[in-house]
Amino acid sequence: MWRTTAVSSFRGSRAVSSRFTTTTTTPFLTVTTVQPSTRSFFSKPGAVPADGQVTFEVYRYSAKEGEKPYMQSYKVNTKECAPMILDALIKIKDEQDSTLSFRRSCREGICGSCSMNISGENSLACLKPIDEACTGNGIIKIYPLPHMRVVRDLVPDLSNFYKQHKSIQPWLQRTSENESQKKELYQSRKDRQRLDGLYECILCACCSTSCPSYWWNGDEKYLGPAVLLQAYRWIADSRDQAREARVAALAKEELKVYACHTILNCTKVCPKGLNPALAIAKIKKLALDLEDHKIDQLKALSAQQQH
Repeated sequence: MWRTTAVSSFRGSRAVSSRFTTTTTTPFLTVTTVQPSTRSFFSKPGAVPADGQVTFEVYRYSAKEGEKPYMQSYKVNTKECAPMILDALIKIKDEQDSTLSFRRSCREGICGSCSMNISGENSLACLKPIDEACTGNGIIKIYPLPHMRVVRDLVPDLSNFYKQHKSIQPWLQRTSENESQKKELYQSRKDRQRLDGLYECILCACCSTSCPSYWWNGDEKYLGPAVLLQAYRWIADSRDQAREARVAALAKEELKVYACHTILNCTKVCPKGLNPALAIAKIKKLALDLEDHKIDQLKALSAQQQH
């Protein structure tokens, strides 16, 4: 499980790592996060019954059929299936109920398809062990990602999420007119390292759908942790030449970025161990620097006009 602490800070940005934690300091906050590879070190022992029988209570709903949502229980002998939640769901679909619907593809935590709410926490079903999710009474409750429209069962409608992602123009932008299209764009090792912790995002939406600010404003203007982390990925890329325009576009509407209240749910639940809250804090800092720069330019222009 994650343990995350945050305190106010106005020191320069820096990161300190230890065997089990990573502490990152920005002008806005200090975030200490348990590394994902050490979750089992902090986790409580599994609560799977000795006979291996686990009850999966799964959210069922079909928008097409117009039925009311309900919970359906399935008994699974976990000794007869692989250890992850996704393995149990596949076993249920194959052997008990072929109408159960959920997304899955890679089974390796790469595609982000099988994101869902498992035992009260957003996660990837392919990376969530059954014994970690099981409660003391041998029950695992599974819901679709919270505060999203549901298409069917555990399948949420991610149309708005992808529309928001498209709005940040997630591709490399070059403004050099005479630049040869065949020329490689080299990066120094230092510039490349700035993308670590950003490019790994698989857009599973676990972080965004765990954020209360996104629950209330996601359908309007707040882009949410996942999309903002993706936005900073391109802002931080030394090969991109639209950095100022990207920051200005995000700062133009207050809710796009500033609806974030640094609750840190996003950092807590990210199955890839990323830190969206830190990326958002850096965007806020860049937006303030851009505003200060514009004010300085206006002052300089005003001084010239007076002379």
